[in-house]
Amino acid sequence: MKLLYFDCFSGISGDMVLGALIDLGIDVDVFKSELQKLGLDEFDISVEKKMKNSITVTDVDVLIKDKVHDHVHSHGCEKEQNHDHGCEKGQHHNHGCENGPHGRYHHHHASARNLADIEKIIDDSNLKDSVKQLSKKIFGEIARAEAKVHNKPVSDVHFHEVGAVDSIVDIVGASICIDLLNVDRIYSSPLHDGTGFIECQHGKLPVPVPAVMEMLKESNIPYIVEDVNTELITPTGIGIIKTIASGFGTMPPMTVDKVGYGAGKRETGRLNALRCVLGTTSDEGIKDNEIAVLETNIDDMNPEVLGYVMDLLFESGALEVYYTPVYMKKNRPGVMLTVLSEKEDEKKLEDIILKETSTLGIRKTFATRYVMNRENRWVDSEFGKISVKEAYYEGIKKFAPEFEDCRKAAQKHNVPLWKVYNAAIKQI
Repeated sequence: MKLLYFDCFSGISGDMVLGALIDLGIDVDVFKSELQKLGLDEFDISVEKKMKNSITVTDVDVLIKDKVHDHVHSHGCEKEQNHDHGCEKGQHHNHGCENGPHGRYHHHHASARNLADIEKIIDDSNLKDSVKQLSKKIFGEIARAEAKVHNKPVSDVHFHEVGAVDSIVDIVGASICIDLLNVDRIYSSPLHDGTGFIECQHGKLPVPVPAVMEMLKESNIPYIVEDVNTELITPTGIGIIKTIASGFGTMPPMTVDKVGYGAGKRETGRLNALRCVLGTTSDEGIKDNEIAVLETNIDDMNPEVLGYVMDLLFESGALEVYYTPVYMKKNRPGVMLTVLSEKEDEKKLEDIILKETSTLGIRKTFATRYVMNRENRWVDSEFGKISVKEAYYEGIKKFAPEFEDCRKAAQKHNVPLWKVYNAAIKQI
């Protein structure tokens, strides 16, 4: 299995993602050729190897040709010349950098675009369908956050940062790179951010800026604050990683094949880069382990108590609990209680069975089970956030929305349960 791990020790932004993924060995000519399928001709892209803190990194810049604008950042920043790291001194051309290194290249403020405008650009392009879908999913994630922050319907949100050509290139470019790398799973470290405030049109806003904070909300993404007085995580950056990552935490066990570094533009007093690690694992998405099977027959208990016992067992770590109707001696109807347990939990579960039921003994056997790898992730459906269980094995994928989340959403919106299920599946 081919894995990709994002090490966000210095935050994440759109151009850092592009730099790190290209640094893994993507052919720049192939990448540019795919990017041309977007159908926008007012930009060029610069990909250069540079040294930062004595480390070789790939620096990506989107160059807008021969047009000037007074660009307004998505957070309303007047002074911010660098959407990637709040650069007040204009070290990043992407926001009309007067002192930038690119001479005649300046920024063109495309007329304000809403989500439908951006989706039309993507849909009308010659990009692969998989690239189109991922790009639109990332934009949708950012649009929902901006809509919430500004108290507007998603359709009424007009983008500044993410609507500009450079950010369309960042997001579509990242989707192209993911497609070219053809990985099976993507994971990320916790996201590291700075502190303080950034100067904006409406005054000073705290780091993280509201759109980033909104995307962090209910995301289960671990967030770590570093002693760096600037913004390290941009809406584009978190929009990308939140959409593509299956999980966040330490790097999964794997054989490291390639490492890539994408340059950040701001000097932070430490290595300002995004590191991507490409590797393989022999884990093909299925695992086997030995579990305990606990069984006992019961014919002299109130069925109400049996329901209570099942709840207790699940709460104490049982993998599965079920009752099978059986006929016991003297033709007494009864049930066979079966509990599947990890070995470390079996003693605790045995104690519950002996304490809470009328049985005098428990049969215990051991069995090997083969299970597909499973992960839970959140999707944003029209009925709100729904947790979805995803299982995978050698190209086989299965999805199951969590019943309790769907039930609550169905009751809240007064719609049939199956509509909530279908809405969640559509977002996968």
